[in-house]
Amino acid sequence: MSDLSAFPITQKWPAIHPDRIQLYSLPTPNGVKVSIMLEETGLPYEAHLVSFQTNDQLTPEFVSLNPNNKIPAIIDPNGPGGKPLPLFESGAILVYLAEKTGKFLPADPVQRYTTLQWLMFQMGGVGPMFGQLGFFHKFAGKDIEDKRPRDRYVAETRRLLGVLDKHLTGRQWVMGDDYTIADMATLPWVRSLMQVYEAADLIGINDFSQVLRVLDAFLARPAVQAGLNQPPRN
Repeated sequence: MSDLSAFPITQKWPAIHPDRIQLYSLPTPNGVKVSIMLEETGLPYEAHLVSFQTNDQLTPEFVSLNPNNKIPAIIDPNGPGGKPLPLFESGAILVYLAEKTGKFLPADPVQRYTTLQWLMFQMGGVGPMFGQLGFFHKFAGKDIEDKRPRDRYVAETRRLLGVLDKHLTGRQWVMGDDYTIADMATLPWVRSLMQVYEAADLIGINDFSQVLRVLDAFLARPAVQAGLNQPPRN
């Protein structure tokens, strides 16, 4: 049996199944990227809820795993060389799990780097910009009387959606016929625009029919449906 006792985070979130990947997360757009990937690959995992309501992400135990105090983070007890691997940053985790399983990241070098290109598009653009829109439209920033910050992120969100919509024209997924980590990274953010941030009308989501088409296909996948609810909220 794997011994994870060297990791302080296991003191706050004990591993019932230490031989499985330990996921420390919350069902946010960034969090569900990894839970969806774990469901899609079929890798055994144990999910631990990191509650923002009680500032779990700021506790010494969590920071010992991710000094940037953001979810998600994992410990793979069977990492490279058979040793436990702690890892944070959702994009890095997606690449790691893809390489571990040989799934959802093409082996062909051109296709591989193109997939990573679109993963970086999400990490550097979609996530930060959509998240700021959510802050200024749905959360604390909505009370700011000056709407110029909100409008800036509305415009940037529409621009990014336009880039994605054009790219998806004639393609089943971001990488064409192949479903990849680029889809798992990007589409949860589009879902959150509509369901969490309640910004569908604000951004004119119906202007992006290709994005909506691919989002529907994504949400219909059983592994996506399962991953969207991991870890379960207490």
